[in-house]
Amino acid sequence: MMTHACPSARILAVEDDPLLASHLQSHLVARGFDVTLSHDGSEGLRLAEREDFDLILMDILLPGINGLDALQQLRRRRSVPVLLMSALGDEQNRIAGFSQGADDYLPKPFSLGELSVRVEAILRRVAYERREPQPGVGDDALQFDDGRSDVAYAGQWLGLTPSEYRVLELLWRHQDEALSKPFLYQQALRRAYAQHDRSLDMHVSHIRRKLQAVGYEAMRVDTVWGKGYILAQAGA
Repeated sequence: MMTHACPSARILAVEDDPLLASHLQSHLVARGFDVTLSHDGSEGLRLAEREDFDLILMDILLPGINGLDALQQLRRRRSVPVLLMSALGDEQNRIAGFSQGADDYLPKPFSLGELSVRVEAILRRVAYERREPQPGVGDDALQFDDGRSDVAYAGQWLGLTPSEYRVLELLWRHQDEALSKPFLYQQALRRAYAQHDRSLDMHVSHIRRKLQAVGYEAMRVDTVWGKGYILAQAGA
């Protein structure tokens, strides 16, 4: 029997195909999850903003508002993990999904078994998300919270997505060491590097913006041309 880290996890599935939505709900409920269904992008976004879910499964082609636009709006307010589902499996759409803050991308058609594996992997990373230690005000260093998949500075959470968190945490552990793109893809994004895949660049851009937003200036993520990225002292 499959086991998972968070049996009472709340999942919102936004899928306009009634048959697939029914199969998703039955499959996940049978595994002990609390599943809410929505068949409309606008309604799904409202639910995601107003209620506390542990994971959101979001189709891209939706009535009301498409999944990419819904994700972009959601990321302004919430860092809840989002797994995009779409028959639009080409590279451009995958990059668009990750650039908007998606944590995973599942191309259709997919098996319910593969869905379970992806869901389990994400929920393992957020199983303890509700433990939210208050960051110390005035601390000079970044404070990493693995359970929350977020980083605090001077009493403020950055609001990182889980993927952004893994990138920054890896760079933090290897300060002043240039990390290659293939290494970052494998260790942080957990997939193979493709030459024209720009999702890592998007993640780094978001990390830089969020560090700047909380006023963190001690270190910065620099580009190492032809190599990858490095976390180095500002002004070094």
